[in-house]
Amino acid sequence: MIFIVVKFPVKPEYVDEWPALVSEFTSATRAEPGNLWYEWSRSLEDPDTYVLVEAFQDDAAEAHVNSDHFRAAMKQMRPLLRRTPDIVSTTIEGANGWSAMGELTID
Repeated sequence: MIFIVVKFPVKPEYVDEWPALVSEFTSATRAEPGNLWYEWSRSLEDPDTYVLVEAFQDDAAEAHVNSDHFRAAMKQMRPLLRRTPDIVSTTIEGANGWSAMGELTID
């Protein structure tokens, strides 16, 4: 599984609109074969930053970054950002989704 977290530092004038501005890209990505999840959250430490948590099956990430909707979204997002986003991207061998947190099991 390819697991990716990206922090998007959005310009203040676009921060409240961000979910709507990226909704088409979000829907298109979620519909891709091999997409496991694609979830946006807003940072509590910096409310002008959105955090994207996404995962793909190992063979699906290349198709994602080469898709027309990905290229269009990169052009659309660029002028809305304060600076280059920070990213962590890694492959987790043998994983194919979320696991239950054993340290905080709720019966």
